[in-house]
Parts: sequence; structure tokens; C-alpha cells
Amino acid sequence: MNATTLAPETTSLARDLDAHGRALLPGLLSPADCAALSALYDAPEHFRSQVHMARHGFGRGEYRYFAYPLPVMIADLRAALYPRLAPIANHWHERMGLPARFPAEHAEFLTRCHEAGQRRPTPLLLRYGPGDYNCLHQDLYGEHVFPLQVAVLLSDPARDFTGGEFVLTEQRPRMQSRAEVVPLAQGDAVVFAVNQRPVAGNRGVYRVALRHGVSTLRSGQRHALGIIFHDAA
Repeated sequence: MNATTLAPETTSLARDLDAHGRALLPGLLSPADCAALSALYDAPEHFRSQVHMARHGFGRGEYRYFAYPLPVMIADLRAALYPRLAPIANHWHERMGLPARFPAEHAEFLTRCHEAGQRRPTPLLLRYGPGDYNCLHQDLYGEHVFPLQVAVLLSDPARDFTGGEFVLTEQRPRMQSRAEVVPLAQGDAVVFAVNQRPVAGNRGVYRVALRHGVSTLRSGQRHALGIIFHDAA
């Protein structure tokens, strides 16, 4: 894990998130860390459930939600990233007129989730093969939602697969949807809006809805790690 990448300039991270609804953390994980996490997919004792996307109309491919206790690397990532993002999340909620505010430490926020019945861990590993894809969606699991999440590409697009780009779309009021492909190398992470973000307009701040997904994999195999900071009901 790259500690330098975990502590980016807050103003730079906030600026990218404010402008685009996403920000890159290049080289967050080393190739060795990526390989170790990808290998966990075939160790079912680490997971609480598996989802085959085609069965639910989510796309094609599959993913597994981790069980508590989380693997140390994932627990450390979740705990280290959250304090960098909480001030941005609070600023967004203030600008959008939303009442929820987020504590400085992730453990305190998880306590809030668990007291509301959201006790199931949400970090997940995703696996895609040829022809697989993930439909545009939002990861909302209950009343308490942290407005930012992180995806880390664990496979090497120069070696392991083709296609399978990370895609974001946003829908502004009375405008057509806009799509953006976010290029990622192995170990790169993208921080992005779970649901909506504030945008300044001529009549003040309004809310823009975002969805994310993965385009069709043309060849190979793609693994990715999702870090969601709220737990599920």
C-alpha cells in the first residue's frame, strides 16, 4: 500500500471531485498487493456472499462481498481513506442542503450504520471474463450512505485483459446524460460519487446524479476491489 498516495493534498482531491465527481489515486496498491487481493477471490472463507450479475439483471460477471473480520489490507485501506474523504463529504452535504454529517473516523461512522441495522460489510471483489460487463448503478445499501467510494483495478490492462473500462455517467437536471471513461492502470484507484454531487449553477447549487459501471470485457480476466464506506442492511 502506498502511504504517500493515501495522503493526497486535500485541496487537489477536493478540486477534482468537485469538478468531475471523481479523482484518481495512481499507484495506490503495488502489483504484489494487487496479486494478493485477486487471489483471495478463490478463498471463499473470506466472503459472506457471491452475486452472479446475470441472475439479477446487473450485467455479466460476478462479485463477492467480504465478511467481517475484513482482510487486514482491506480494513487498513478503508480506515485510512475515510478520514481524507470525510471533510469533502461534509462539504458536499452542506452545499446540497443535506442534513447528515460524517465523523472524522471511520469506526465512529460504522457504529452509526450498525446501530441503524446496517451491519453487513460492503467491500467486495469483482471478477470479469470475456463478454462480461457491469450495468450502470449506484451502491446504496440503507439509510446511512457515505457519498464517496473507491474502486481499485487489480489486473493489468496492458497484460491481463482488453476492454473492461471503468465508466461514469452523470445526469444534470433538464440535460442529457454525460458519460466518461476513466483510464486506470494496475493498482490505480478512482474515488467517485456514490449517488450525487453538488454543482454550481446560475441559480445556486444543484444536485447531479452519478452512476458507474464497467464496459464489456473483450478478452482476458479483470479483477477489481470496491471500497464502500457504509455497511449494508
